[in-house]
Amino acid sequence: MVSNRYMPFLKSKQDRDITATIAVDSVVNMVDVSYVYKGPPPLQALYEVSLDIRNGEHVAIIGPSGSGKSTFLNLVGLLDRPTSGTIYLDSIDTKNLREKERSALRARKIGFVFQAFHLLSYKSALENVMLAQLYIKTSRAKREKDALEALEKVGLAKRAHALPGELSGGERQRVAIARAIVNRPSLILCDEPTGNLDSVTADIILDILDELSQSGLTLLVITHSSQVAKRARRSLAFSDGRLLG
Repeated sequence: MVSNRYMPFLKSKQDRDITATIAVDSVVNMVDVSYVYKGPPPLQALYEVSLDIRNGEHVAIIGPSGSGKSTFLNLVGLLDRPTSGTIYLDSIDTKNLREKERSALRARKIGFVFQAFHLLSYKSALENVMLAQLYIKTSRAKREKDALEALEKVGLAKRAHALPGELSGGERQRVAIARAIVNRPSLILCDEPTGNLDSVTADIILDILDELSQSGLTLLVITHSSQVAKRARRSLAFSDGRLLG
């Protein structure tokens, strides 16, 4: 069932009827999604992708460079709009949402973890985590409490007031994961989350992601690494903009 909080995003009774047909435990449902970069010249990056990601799944997205993985991530993350087709997030039809609505939905429902961490160098670990709470209408005290709890989950509560330059690469990625989970999203999107880390540190990060998955979070992880992919329960392979299998 769609949360009443998001019912204003559904534009018509027809939209609501269509949404009701999506499985209640689907976090991501894509129906015939294609994407064309306008160019010039135009370049089709995805061809009629349809898939269903259920609540609590840990899915690896694999394929060579240029296969469509990053385009797929941007579409699922509501950073871009499909050229055609429909994407449902937690049973919400995102096709006709205004940009403000998409931003609010993205902030509430999706956490991002990138290879390059994307932390602000002049803000502490705690402050970097709190940046994800800009759309959360609660007191600063509550936001700080939630951010500290997120850092605790990744084993960094004692480093909450350290600047990124004072942290190791693995610690910075743990801050990024804490930032991704602080709003208790439905979905975590990871783009090469261990790409800048040595193998020992990568295993620590993968263990944290495994724990998050086991707690019920849904994970989509883009990777070139077999070490990362084998941790997932399911793999989706892209080639030349097409989902294989």
